[in-house]
Amino acid sequence: MSRGRFLLAAAVLLLVGQSSANLPPRVAIIIDDLGYRLDEGRRAIDLPGPIAYAILPATPRGPQLARLANERGKDVLLHLPLQAVVHDGPPEPGGLVLDMSRAAFEAKFADAIASVPFAIGVSSHRGSLLTRHPGHMGWLMAEISRRDGLFFIDSYTTHESVALHIARESGVAATRRDVFLDHDGRRETVRRELQRLKKLARERGQAVAIGHPYPETLEVLEEELPNLAEEGIELVPISRLIT
Repeated sequence: MSRGRFLLAAAVLLLVGQSSANLPPRVAIIIDDLGYRLDEGRRAIDLPGPIAYAILPATPRGPQLARLANERGKDVLLHLPLQAVVHDGPPEPGGLVLDMSRAAFEAKFADAIASVPFAIGVSSHRGSLLTRHPGHMGWLMAEISRRDGLFFIDSYTTHESVALHIARESGVAATRRDVFLDHDGRRETVRRELQRLKKLARERGQAVAIGHPYPETLEVLEEELPNLAEEGIELVPISRLIT
């Protein structure tokens, strides 16, 4: 590289670094498990700011809630059920499991993504078993890649997940969850985890949280989201934090 080009490249990197340093800490919040109950879904979509909404496939209210979120200019995600190590109850509609053939896997994914209109990304639901398997995650990323512009979010229900690594190996834009806001459904937990989200964002520059449409979670977010800007935190769409 010539001296002139080297100096130009160094100047660009310096400007990028200065620009990044001047950005406020950014957070994105996803509300999961929408699609079954209309009232809680509407209340979630009424939250202030660019919250994202992860809608389960083949749910009775999923398309209606997806349309409403899209009309409000908010990100819509397919919340794709992936097999967990332990799951009590019947199989979930649209779920992907370990013993599927690749053809069955591809067909199930196609049905799932078609059932959530306006989805711009895919997030994992459960998945503590399937996200450990590189082969199946490779299949999933291949399906996401075939649909232009889709990204992936690993809800990260197990530290053994390889989903984010496989996504990046496959060229799929992706990120993963940093904080669960409401693992026990208590208001004090939501407040504490929201503080942790802000702390991580200040340390790292950005952080991602997942919550659920529980009354306690929505109540805390209704109270606290309007205060983020005053605290120097920028709430952004999840699509802005995908790399």
